[in-house]
Amino acid sequence: MFFILRHMAAFGLIACSFILGNAVFAAEKSVPKNQLETQLSFAPLVKKTAPAVVNIYTRKIVRTRARMPLFDDPFFRQFFGNGFGAGQGGREIKRQQNSLGSGVIVANDGVIVTNNHVIEGADKIRVVLHDRREFDAELVANDEKTDLAILRIKTNGKPLPVIALSDSDDLEVGDLVLAIGNPFGVGQTVTSGIVSALSRSGVGLSTLGSFIQTDASINPGNSGGALVGLDGRLVGINTAIFSKSGGSQGIGFAVPSNMVRAVIRGISEAGKLVRPWLGASGQTVNQDIANSLGLETPAGVLINAVHKHGAAKKAGLRTGDVILAVNGHQAFDGNALAHRIATLPVGDQVVLRVWRGNKTLALNLKLEAAPEIPKRNIKALDGEQPLQGAQVANMSPALADELDLGLFFDGVFILAIKRGSPANRLGFQRGDIVRSVNGKNTPNVNKLIKVLRKTAERWRISVERDGKIRDLVINR
Repeated sequence: MFFILRHMAAFGLIACSFILGNAVFAAEKSVPKNQLETQLSFAPLVKKTAPAVVNIYTRKIVRTRARMPLFDDPFFRQFFGNGFGAGQGGREIKRQQNSLGSGVIVANDGVIVTNNHVIEGADKIRVVLHDRREFDAELVANDEKTDLAILRIKTNGKPLPVIALSDSDDLEVGDLVLAIGNPFGVGQTVTSGIVSALSRSGVGLSTLGSFIQTDASINPGNSGGALVGLDGRLVGINTAIFSKSGGSQGIGFAVPSNMVRAVIRGISEAGKLVRPWLGASGQTVNQDIANSLGLETPAGVLINAVHKHGAAKKAGLRTGDVILAVNGHQAFDGNALAHRIATLPVGDQVVLRVWRGNKTLALNLKLEAAPEIPKRNIKALDGEQPLQGAQVANMSPALADELDLGLFFDGVFILAIKRGSPANRLGFQRGDIVRSVNGKNTPNVNKLIKVLRKTAERWRISVERDGKIRDLVINR
């Protein structure tokens, strides 16, 4: 089970030994050969980096409704079950929910990186520096796809200590690292370990995850803290642990510094994150696919769709091609390819190594943001018609990318539905694509509005939901 590190859990100490057969393996021991070897310490590194790691406290107001005591009576629950009285709330109760995490100062004017789950939904964010100074923080931007958030504090021009970002591509399994954060709220803590694995994906932490795995002790409250290399630079942002108890069991994950750099660099002046969009989709090459295509190893992404407005199309990528590498870095699967593209800035020229026709070739690709074609044209539908209360938009690659939808979604997309509205009562849902009304195709918002303005005794509306067309007939 994965634990997001802001949550508390009980923990214990477990002693382990590694025994193979009847032999117990142990490192050869020796006494220090000189005075220098007795003085080896991480202390100078900690003094250099720890001041740039901050504590983050958040406050969120949670609204719930008081239940009548009758609904909690065991006598009634015996007959009606634990769900008795659900939704039968009384007066609204406001409750303050507090949480804690960590963050890293990456610019001396007050820019701080942390995890999105640390500050998600917070009404107030408070940052406490290493020297105990406290500041209210402004949320500059947050990104669910990478579980990163950017904060800013104002220090009246006084520079702050920072940790420089390293190139996480230089990291190797076995490298020593330090984890710095505020576990369990006990105060700033430093632990050491090694890089256990790289490019960990498919662990359900974020859609663009390719994580650094470490055995440096990480616990709840460490989220957003620093994973530091021995050169004193930031190699990752500690994000989550794999644990059955809620405490550290030697498997922690960190967002690589190259992804952190990409998120900081991709934030526009409006506070919106803009990242590159390949404009192609495919499947991970398995052994059967590799055999059929003449590949020596089952690695890469077999392209099965190329968008006509995407950078991939302009670069000459075709369906049936296999992307093997991006700028010399292997793309073992779809997650690795998506992560590799996401760490690069819009406007960069990259080289794709592609397998086509039993040979490799290089394609030069200029990275572009997902295009807004067509313009989304968001509208709230009103009037006496079945879709009253729905908010709709034209689907485009840019909107699909924001909503983390598939590559080839198009048409009029329902973004939201007002509770209690006709659209809500008739069963329309967020995510439905309105394909036609009374036999008239509705390829865009303007066309849909035009058709809905015509009065009708009977409405027949076709929507696409989960890849299936559903027809709804409404009599006036």
